[in-house]
Amino acid sequence: MAAKKQRIVVKVGTSSLILPNGQTNLHAIDGLAFTLATLNHQGYEMVLVSSGAIGVGLSNLGLKDRPHEIAKQQALAAIGQTELMRIYSQRFLDYQTKVGQLLLTRDVLHFPVSRQHVLNTISTLLADGVVPIINENDPVSVDELDHHTTFSDNDELSALVATRIHADLLVVLSDIDAFYNKDPHKYSDAQPIRRVAEMTPELAAAASGSSTRFGTGGMVTKLHAAATIMKAHQRMILCNGADPKIVFRIVNGDEVGTQFGK
Repeated sequence: MAAKKQRIVVKVGTSSLILPNGQTNLHAIDGLAFTLATLNHQGYEMVLVSSGAIGVGLSNLGLKDRPHEIAKQQALAAIGQTELMRIYSQRFLDYQTKVGQLLLTRDVLHFPVSRQHVLNTISTLLADGVVPIINENDPVSVDELDHHTTFSDNDELSALVATRIHADLLVVLSDIDAFYNKDPHKYSDAQPIRRVAEMTPELAAAASGSSTRFGTGGMVTKLHAAATIMKAHQRMILCNGADPKIVFRIVNGDEVGTQFGK
C-alpha cells in the first residue's frame, strides 16, 4: 500500500505580498511559487490560502490608501484578485506546476452540500497535482447581508480549510518571526514563545491587531486560527514569511516560529 501523502496548507498574508511602498512583492510571490511547486513535485499535497487581493488592486491602480467604503474595497478586490491569480499562474508555470482558484464565503463551508462540493474540488485538484489557491470571495462577502458570508480574515479561512481537508500541517506566513509574550514592535524585551500546547488568558493578552495598512489580520486572528487547529488536534506553525523558502526548513523538521498543537 502506498504511503499517505503529507498535506500542507500554507497561508500567506498581505504584508508578505505587498511591499511597504504599496507595490506587489514579485520576489516573495516567486519564492512562494518555487517553494510550493518544489514540494508539490516531491509528493506533498500543497494548498495555498492567499490574501492580497485588495493590496494588489491598490498597487494595480496606483493608489496609496485603502478606501473605507465597502463597495470600493470590493471593486479593488475584484481587480486585484484577477491580477494576483495572473501572477501566481505565471510564476507556478515557471516551475512546471498548475494552479486552480477557489473563492469562498463562510456560507459555502457552513452548509453541508456546498462544503462537500468544495472538498471534492480540492481533493480532485490535489489528486491531479494541481495546487489550489484559496481566498475569500471579497466582492460578494459583506457584513450587511442577513446571513454570515464573511470570515474574520484569511487566518480563520486557512484554519477552517486545514481542518476540513484534514491537513497534516498549517503554516501561517506572517510579518513576525513567532508569537511573542508581548508586542515586539513596542517592547524590546519581548520573548518568542516556541511551543503552545493550550490556549491561556495570558496568550490572548499578548496578541495585538494588524500592524499594516494593507492587511486586516493580526495576532488575535492568528490565535483564533491556532485555537481552531488545536481543537481539531492538528498542528499549526506561525513564522516569518519574508522568505517563503522557510517552509522547506519546517518540512525538514527545523524549529522555526511558534508551533501550536501536537
